[in-house]
Amino acid sequence: MSSGPATLTDRKARVKQQMSDYLELTKPKIAVLLLVCVAIAAYCASNGQPDVARLIHVIVGTALVAASSCVWNQCLEVHADRRMNRTAQRPIPSGRLSRYASALFGTLLGSVGISYLLATVGVMPALIGALTWILYVFIYTPMKQVTPWNTTVGAIAGALPMLMGWLAVNPVLDLRAVALFAILFFWQFPHFMAIAWLYREDYAQGGMKMWSVVDGSGTKAGIQAVSGAMALLLVSVVPGIGQIATPNVFYMLLSLLGGVFMLVASWRFFTSRDDKTARQLLFASLIYLPCQLALLVILPSSV
Repeated sequence: MSSGPATLTDRKARVKQQMSDYLELTKPKIAVLLLVCVAIAAYCASNGQPDVARLIHVIVGTALVAASSCVWNQCLEVHADRRMNRTAQRPIPSGRLSRYASALFGTLLGSVGISYLLATVGVMPALIGALTWILYVFIYTPMKQVTPWNTTVGAIAGALPMLMGWLAVNPVLDLRAVALFAILFFWQFPHFMAIAWLYREDYAQGGMKMWSVVDGSGTKAGIQAVSGAMALLLVSVVPGIGQIATPNVFYMLLSLLGGVFMLVASWRFFTSRDDKTARQLLFASLIYLPCQLALLVILPSSV
């Protein structure tokens, strides 16, 4: 007689677990950082006075497209994920969700996201959203099994949402927009080189052709990190020259200081190529980006 309530409880638990698994597929932690970047790009594009409705629309649409790309990425990488310790317990490789159902879920998210962007903020943000999805899912994802240059393609896909945020409130791309794209693009190289080094054994087991895998010495990963940090140092000062900060020397000095911070961490990783300096570089990258984005918002509003 007690099987009824027990069955109902089990069913609720399964539904709750399934909902949690679908949410996990969308990688919400990554989405939060991405959406902050979109919001800041829109803020800068409107000189600190964005249309709130359009801002909300581009954030919602971008969130749906980004979630879709993450879901499809895991659908395509399920076999590799099963071989890697850090990904084996994800919903699809663990068998908690089917690949087919996940693909349908990802397709629904992407279709709604692109349609939503098209209907609310226009053609260009929607087109860039679609391009980002294609780059991430159909080019970057399979490239990880073929060449270490996959990181460059992934960095392009990761930075394009900056332009989506910009174009949602300003139809004209200028040097400031290019600088915002470049900041996020070059930041990804030291950030992901640190991750690739720390998880190099996992990536090797999964057949991923990361720089840390194809060159076990870490030299090429270190070069990528230092090169990205050097470029980041240069492009980060550009917004201080233009209309965002109407030449703001204080912004430029702080940006240079942050760039040097990243460059030093990258250089230490390049010269040592060990887990300790890789963790320090990863930590530095996670400190740098929020601080740099905050500068773009706080300092220009005070001049």
